[in-house]
Amino acid sequence: MSGVEAYWQTRNPVAYSLFPLSWLFLGLSALRRLLYRRGVLRTHRLPVPVIIVGNIGVGGSGKTPLVIWLVRHLRSLGWRPGIVARGYGGRAKHWPQQVRPDSDSQMVGDEPVMIARLCGCPMSVGPNRVTAAKALLTHHDCDIIVSDDGLQHYALGRDLEIAVIDGRRRHGNGFLLPAGPLRELPSRLDEVDLVVAKGRAAHGEHLMTYSLGDAICMKDMASRRPLRDLRVMTVHALAGIGNPDGFFDMLAERQLQLIRHPFPDHHPFRPAEIEFGDGRPVLMTQKDAVKCEAFAGARHWFVPVEAVLKESFVQRLNRLLAKLETRFKSPKTREPHG
Repeated sequence: MSGVEAYWQTRNPVAYSLFPLSWLFLGLSALRRLLYRRGVLRTHRLPVPVIIVGNIGVGGSGKTPLVIWLVRHLRSLGWRPGIVARGYGGRAKHWPQQVRPDSDSQMVGDEPVMIARLCGCPMSVGPNRVTAAKALLTHHDCDIIVSDDGLQHYALGRDLEIAVIDGRRRHGNGFLLPAGPLRELPSRLDEVDLVVAKGRAAHGEHLMTYSLGDAICMKDMASRRPLRDLRVMTVHALAGIGNPDGFFDMLAERQLQLIRHPFPDHHPFRPAEIEFGDGRPVLMTQKDAVKCEAFAGARHWFVPVEAVLKESFVQRLNRLLAKLETRFKSPKTREPHG
C-alpha cells in the first residue's frame, strides 16, 4: 500500500488537514452533476444500451476483471458488445484509438491491450468516452457498449450501472479526495443497479472472488506451470496495478513464498526492473506482462486472474439485460454463442 493510500485508510492528522479541500471537491462534484441533471451540460444517449462498470473511489477495486467477465457473459447470451475505456497511460497523439490484441500498449494503455486479447471484441479508448463509443458504433457492428470505469463520466448516458468496491478496504476513512479515497459519497451506491464487492460482501452486495490460473511463460506462451509446483521455492512477484497487495496476497494464499515488488499502477517497466540476478522465477500480472513481453525471458511468468460471480448475481444481471433488450430491440436476431 502506498503512503497516500495508507493515510486514506484512517482518520489521521494528515487526512484532517486536507478535509477542507474534500468539502471543496464535494461541492464542485455536486455542482457538476447538477448541471448534467438540469441539461446545462449535455448527456449523450446512444442508440444501443450502455453499461458502466465503475467505482466511487480510487485504487484497484477489481473493475477490469469484472468487465472481462461481463463481456464474455454478454457474448454467451448473443449480444455483440464493444468496450470503451480511458486508455490511461497511453501516449497516442490522436483519440479515440481502436484497440486490437496486437496494439502498442505505450500508445493505447496496458489494460486496453490486455482486455482486447482476453475478450476478442471491438474496443475503443480515449479521454472522451462519448467519442470513443461513437467510434465503436461507426466501425463495428456492436449492439451494446460496456464502459470500463466512467461512473463519474456523466457525459455518456448509461442504461445500467455496476459499482465495484474492495470488500476489505471498503471506503477507507470515508473522506472524499484528497483527504480520503472517495470520488463520490457512499450514498451514490444506492443509485446504481448492482454493487459488486471484491473479496468480502456486505448485505445487498454481490460477492466477487478471483480464480488464479496456471502461470504462463512469457517467452513461450504454450508453456504453463501449476502454481502448486512453485511452492518448493521462493519466487519474485511484481505488480504495477492499483492494489499490488491484492495480487501478492492471492499468491500467498496458495502457499507461495514471495519476494514482493510493488510498483505504481500503469508503471512503464524497464528490463532492469524485472531482472533480479538470482535465477528465481518471476511472477507478474497479465496487465504487467503486456508491457514486459518484449524483453521477458524464460524465467518470467504471468498469472491469469478471472472473476468468479455467484449465480444470484448472474440471475439479477440477466433480468436487467432482458429489460434492456426489450427497450433496445435489435432488428437482428441474436443467437447464443457456443
